[in-house]
Amino acid sequence: MDTLFLVLSLFLPRLALVVYWFLGLIPFNTVPFFGDVLLSIFLPRVLIIIYIAQNLGTESPWFWIHLIVGIGVYIFGGNKARKRKKKD
Repeated sequence: MDTLFLVLSLFLPRLALVVYWFLGLIPFNTVPFFGDVLLSIFLPRVLIIIYIAQNLGTESPWFWIHLIVGIGVYIFGGNKARKRKKKD
């Protein structure tokens, strides 16, 4: 896997998937095309974690970094929207 893809997908997962798809550089995976499309739209971090697990394994530090960031975004991302809604 390309290190640039791993770093870019850490901060901008949807953009990384679209750019690498257009360049034809999406990592090898066993996810069907339909699953690729749906996960890219709705759960891009999950798809990237699947790519990392299939290509680098779960022992890779990149797997754990992406997993921790994904969990953090899931848990704390809603708090920001909730606080913004309370202000209005």
